[in-house]
Amino acid sequence: LVVDLPPGTGDIQLTLCQRIPVSGAVIVTTPQDIALLDARKALKMFQKVEVPVLGVVENMSVYTCGHCGHEEHIFGEGGGATMARQYGVDLLGALPLETRIREGVDQGRPIVAVEPQSRAAELYREIARKVAGKLAVRARDYSGRFPKIVIENT
Repeated sequence: LVVDLPPGTGDIQLTLCQRIPVSGAVIVTTPQDIALLDARKALKMFQKVEVPVLGVVENMSVYTCGHCGHEEHIFGEGGGATMARQYGVDLLGALPLETRIREGVDQGRPIVAVEPQSRAAELYREIARKVAGKLAVRARDYSGRFPKIVIENT
């Protein structure tokens, strides 16, 4: 189960870590300094509560013009890689800022389904493989740590 949490280190993140077993955290950031501040806080919080940080993903790392192919680092460059090095975790990947990704998300159709052969879809799959690999080598039995769930028929 993948849970996409809002940025930061609020009650949601802490409660989740305290109530259910969490196999690992992936820190997602943009390359700009203000976003990296929140990402660093989140990484430190997960380390403090002993949730393994599987790595960092840099979102909106580069914009590629749909007309000419020119690439521009609108939000800065390399912030996710620098953070990953600083904290000794892997950079799992860098995702582009692309209109096709946003349009697909708005329609509930991810780029990996709409354009499976695209570079963006390839990047998502590569990140997913890295995360799956990291989880596979850390596999543990969490069955005793889950809260008891009771379903009553009425």
